[in-house]
Amino acid sequence: MAKQERAVRTRQSLIQSAAEVFAREGYAAASLAHISRRTGVSNGALHFHFETKRELARAVEEEAARRLRTITEDVPADGARGGALQGLVDATHGLMSRLAEDVVVRAGFELGGEPSLGATADVRRYWQEWVEDMLERAEREGTLASGVTPERVAPAIVAATVGFEVLGGRDRGWLSGQRIDAFWELVLPQLTGEAV
Repeated sequence: MAKQERAVRTRQSLIQSAAEVFAREGYAAASLAHISRRTGVSNGALHFHFETKRELARAVEEEAARRLRTITEDVPADGARGGALQGLVDATHGLMSRLAEDVVVRAGFELGGEPSLGATADVRRYWQEWVEDMLERAEREGTLASGVTPERVAPAIVAATVGFEVLGGRDRGWLSGQRIDAFWELVLPQLTGEAV
């Protein structure tokens, strides 16, 4: 049992270290030797868990996707706490906060844009589909303004939030609550019906 627990801890440490290296150096420049040194394990131990850099990168993406799901799953399905639009605002704040603080989530988003990896856990795609779903819920709730459809609005919200993520990679100010509040203060009045 102790061996299994140690193996799980080592795997998680490798994912964390790999995320730090991928976020700082990029996927192409990152080396498995650097990641194993950073983790404090031998190359053999690293290869026991991950045969290739691609496999390790995919594990980082999958962990980032899992962490992103914890943010989106916190939004109640029954319309409590202000409905779908409020849930979308709250999750956007949660995502930006996580991107600012959590290198695994940051690296997972960045790796999603790495063409040599191919599509795997694609956290940006998950985020896009979740935003689309929330806007469809808002439409069913009757909170979208007349003429506003999820199909028209989702691309703008996804593009803006992914833009915050990309810009936040160099300047954490883009991920601040004030920046996200300003975005929603601009966008929400255009989305909502008069009754909201």
